[in-house]
Amino acid sequence: MQFIDPQQAKALVEQGAQLVDVRDPHEFAAGALPGAVNLPLSMVPVKAQEVLDRSRPVVLYCLSGARSAQAQMLLQRLGFEQVYNLGPAQNYYAA
Repeated sequence: MQFIDPQQAKALVEQGAQLVDVRDPHEFAAGALPGAVNLPLSMVPVKAQEVLDRSRPVVLYCLSGARSAQAQMLLQRLGFEQVYNLGPAQNYYAA
């Protein structure tokens, strides 16, 4: 698993990247990063095309980094070119 540096992730989001939480809806409801959208890993193959803008970078996160790594691979297979794995949400606060 390769993670994007938290400072780089934050800079991308500040420049308009999409911040995506791939955890389940109940986890998202319990607390998410500001401005994040919820796209559960199981829904990535089905909903990514309608929820995400392919022309903008995507920064993914979850609880441990495993689901965001899987989502990264799925999005890349769907043709998204700028997809980054932040890993655990707490990494964002390290920036």
